[in-house]
Amino acid sequence: MSKQVDHTAELMKRLQDMQKEQSVISSLNKAFSLVLDKDRFKITLNQSFKSEFRFDSFAIIKNGKNGSQTFLASSDSQNNPIGTTPDIYFEQCLHSAEPLIFDLKALPVHKSSTPTYFLDAKNAGMRMAAGFGLPAIQDEQCFIFLFYKNYISAEDIPERILTGISTQLSVTVRNIMLGEQLNTTRHVIEETEQESIPEQGEVPGFHGIIGESAPMQQIYEQISQVAPSQSNVLIYGETGTGKELAAQAIHDLSSSAHQEMIRINCAAIPANLIESELFGHEKGSFTGATEQRLGKFEQARNSTIFLDEIGELPLELQGRLLRVLQEKEIERIGGNRRIKVEVRIIAATNRNLEKEVAEGNFRSDLFYRLNVFPIHLPALRHRKEDIPQLAHYFLEKHTVKTGKKINGFSQKVINAMCEYSWPGNIRELENMVERGILTSKDTIIKEMEFPKSIAPQNKDQEFEIKTLQQVEKEHILKVVEKCNGRISGKQGAAVLLGLPSTTLISKMQKLGIQKGHYIKESEI
Repeated sequence: MSKQVDHTAELMKRLQDMQKEQSVISSLNKAFSLVLDKDRFKITLNQSFKSEFRFDSFAIIKNGKNGSQTFLASSDSQNNPIGTTPDIYFEQCLHSAEPLIFDLKALPVHKSSTPTYFLDAKNAGMRMAAGFGLPAIQDEQCFIFLFYKNYISAEDIPERILTGISTQLSVTVRNIMLGEQLNTTRHVIEETEQESIPEQGEVPGFHGIIGESAPMQQIYEQISQVAPSQSNVLIYGETGTGKELAAQAIHDLSSSAHQEMIRINCAAIPANLIESELFGHEKGSFTGATEQRLGKFEQARNSTIFLDEIGELPLELQGRLLRVLQEKEIERIGGNRRIKVEVRIIAATNRNLEKEVAEGNFRSDLFYRLNVFPIHLPALRHRKEDIPQLAHYFLEKHTVKTGKKINGFSQKVINAMCEYSWPGNIRELENMVERGILTSKDTIIKEMEFPKSIAPQNKDQEFEIKTLQQVEKEHILKVVEKCNGRISGKQGAAVLLGLPSTTLISKMQKLGIQKGHYIKESEI
C-alpha cells in the first residue's frame, strides 16, 4: 500500500513540476515576444531568463551563410564579427539536440580552434559554459552560450524549459535583425533623398504662402480644413493673388502629397487642343496624332489636378468635364474604352463664376460640382500689412539671383509700397522689387517708380437703373444670341436658362422679343 502511495505522490510531484515548467515557459515566451530591439533583449535575458538559468554571463551568436560568426547580444557591449575560423565547439552544438557543457578550465589557450568568446569568458573568470543551438530560420542559425563562474553539470540546466522557449528565442532574434535591416534601409533612403534635394532651406511661410495678416490666417485655416478630404475646391482671386500656391498647399497637406500635382492652364491652351490635353488621344485619332498620348487626368490618377483659369474652359468641354466628375471615367479622343480615374480637382478662376452662370457662359451643374469648398484669396490691397514681409522675401530671393548686395528698403519706399493699390497683386510686387534691385545704386532701395493707376470710374455714373423686366429681357436675349437663335433642344437657350422651352417662348412673347432682335436679316 505504501508503494502505491509513494508512486501517487511521485506522479503528483512530477505533474506539479511539469505545470511549473509550463508556467515558466509561458512566462518567458511572453517576455521575449515583446522584445523588438537589442537593448530590450539584453534586459530580458539579464532579468527573466537569468532568474531561471542562474548564469553569470551570456553570448548569443549568429552563424552567417558565409561561415562568419557575429555577436548578436552579450553581457558586455560586443556586437562585432568573431571571424571565420573553424569552431569545433560551435559544430558540436549544431549537431546536438540538447545543451552541451564545456569546461573552460580545460580549454587549450593557444589553439586557433578555440573561439574568442570562450577565451574572453575564461579571462573574465568563468569556469563552465553551456551551449545550445536555436531553431534555424531561413538558413540562419543562432546559438546561445551561458557562462558560469562555478562548476555545473548537465543536470543544472533546465533543458525542457530551454527547449520550450527556443523557437520564440529564434523568432525574437530574427525580428531584431529585420528591425535593424529596416532601420538601415530607411536611413540610406533618407540620406539619398536629402542628397537629391537641393539645399533650399525650410519652405517659408505657410507652405510657401507669405503673410501673417488676419485675412491670410483665415485662408490658412480653410486650407487646413479641406486638405485632408477629397472634396473639390474652387479658388477665387484676382490675377497674381497666389491661387496656384494655395492649390499646392492643399495638395501638400493631403494624403496624395507623395505624388505630383498635375497642372493645366485652361486659358493658355488653344480650344482645339485642350480636349486632348485633358483627356488624351489615341494614335491616328486626328491629323498630327502620331502616337498615343495620356491626358492630364490620367497623369493625375490617385492624385490632384489643378485646373487654373477654369472660367476660360469652352462650353462644350464643360459638359465633358462634368461627366468625368460624375462618373470618374475618361475616354481618350479616338478611343472607345472608358478609363477609370480617381482624381481630386482643385480649380481656380479670376472670374465671377456665378455671374458667368447667369450669363450662360458657364454651366450651372459644373459650377456646383466644383464649388464644394470655395476659397476667396484676398487682393494685396486688402492685406497691406503683409506688404513689407512680402517685399523683404522677394528682395532676398532676387538678390541671390542677381548677385547684388541689397540689404533692404528705405522707409520712404516701404510707405509708398503700402499706399500703392497693386492691381497686379503679389506678382506685380515681385516684379517691382526685382526691378528695384536691378536699378538700385546703393545697398538699400531708396527709390521705386510706381505705374500710374487708372482712376476708377464713378460708380454712381456707371450704374444705370433698369426695371426687372428690362434686365430679364436683356439676359434672355444674350443667352438666345449665344445659342445662335436656338430655343429648344440640347444646345438651346431653354436648357441654359433652366426653363421648359414652352415657358421660355411664352416669356419672350410677353417681353416683346421677336426673331429680328436676335437673328440678323441676312440669316432669316
